[in-house]
Amino acid sequence: MEEILQNFSDFMWGTPLLVLLLGGGFYFMLYSRFLPFQYFGHAIKVLRGKYDNPDDPGDINHYEALASAIAATVGMGNISGVAVAITLGGPGALFWMWISAFFGIATKFFTCTLSIMYRGKDSDGAVQGGPMYVIMEGLGTKWKPLAVVFSIAGLFGCLPIFQANQLTQVIRDVFLIPNDLLIESAYFTNNFGPTFLSDLITGIIIVIIVSVVIFGGIHRIAMVAGKMVPFMVVTYVGIVMYIILSNITLIPESFVLIFTDAFTGNAVLGGVVGEVIRQGAKRAAFSNEAGIGTAPMMHGAAKTKEPVREGLVAMLGPAIDTLIVCTMTALAIIITGVWKTGDDNGVTLTASAFGSVMPTAGPILLLICVLIFSFSTLFSFSYYGTKCISFLFGTQYQLHYRIFYVATIIWGSVVSINAVINLIDGMYAVMAYPTMISALLLSPKVKEASIDYFKRMKDVDKEKINVS
Repeated sequence: MEEILQNFSDFMWGTPLLVLLLGGGFYFMLYSRFLPFQYFGHAIKVLRGKYDNPDDPGDINHYEALASAIAATVGMGNISGVAVAITLGGPGALFWMWISAFFGIATKFFTCTLSIMYRGKDSDGAVQGGPMYVIMEGLGTKWKPLAVVFSIAGLFGCLPIFQANQLTQVIRDVFLIPNDLLIESAYFTNNFGPTFLSDLITGIIIVIIVSVVIFGGIHRIAMVAGKMVPFMVVTYVGIVMYIILSNITLIPESFVLIFTDAFTGNAVLGGVVGEVIRQGAKRAAFSNEAGIGTAPMMHGAAKTKEPVREGLVAMLGPAIDTLIVCTMTALAIIITGVWKTGDDNGVTLTASAFGSVMPTAGPILLLICVLIFSFSTLFSFSYYGTKCISFLFGTQYQLHYRIFYVATIIWGSVVSINAVINLIDGMYAVMAYPTMISALLLSPKVKEASIDYFKRMKDVDKEKINVS
């Protein structure tokens, strides 16, 4: 099974997809004349609620939409996903994560603007957004197969198995094993391994906690995410900054390694630069999801009549989760040198980086961060899957999907990280094709709407000046 999933992931993440994601983002940036970078200040004003109107269509405000989307992206992809990228692609993978995120800012702007511009309705008549509705409303019913492909892939790509796997791993490696708290049974040990029973029990506990939140729907998810995201980002950044500053003399050397390895691949893989690029792009997509299509589903629920506003808010995501949080995680791993050992992978490698600077407190602090990061993602991802099931079969099947969703947490808790990450990577790749194709075809509509929006905003500002 693991070999099949590995081949599936490798095939889907071939050159065509890399060209589509990186080339598409480059096109969006040039086509918009770097518009997203010109209006970061305006995006912050929108995020702070200056233009909120509770009577606008949608379910959640701009801040809740971004917080919920970030809760899904600033999660284990930023802690263990970066570690996986460095393990498989070397330090140079971080450079290609930066490139992907830079263009991902423009991609997020276009895809999330479209998610408001072309909202559809589910079987209950409620307004919904996301690539499947963009395809149906923007391109027409003849493109429905593309929307169906996205939705089917979304049912599996948005499963919580990676988060459950890494949360279970860090609880086991950082807390249970060091304190001799593993729960063992002769039957499970002989048939599945010494940690299986403990991992199974951890998975069941995760299921109970997640169920309490996700069965409350988008409003409860957005409320919880809105409270968790600021705390988790500030806490994690503070801890990682301490690690980096404790090794401040190694920072220049680390950046040199990142840039040189990005074009040589000499750190690992025998100099295979293409693999370094692929790992960087894969992990960036897993981190900020630009071009994948998940964020537009969340931002499509925002209360607004102005598509461009939501696009501006959404573009802040890649800047926060990849350019800031992922970079800090990578620097902590690189400057401490733990990536060279080859003994650890995923979240355990990040724990080793924390432990090398703070032997006692470091792993425990990381465990606390992982708990917050994982659960925020576990809560938010369920919303994406229910949107996909509603589009395919109707809203009456949302409960069925949520049950399936929480059940897979147990599977993710007991299988290997390779099986989990290859399944998610492969499905993300499938989701990216419909998302990027529809966004590229409809990009003139976004540009037209942007010109109109900013002209109206300038007129409003002029009127305020004249009145004052």
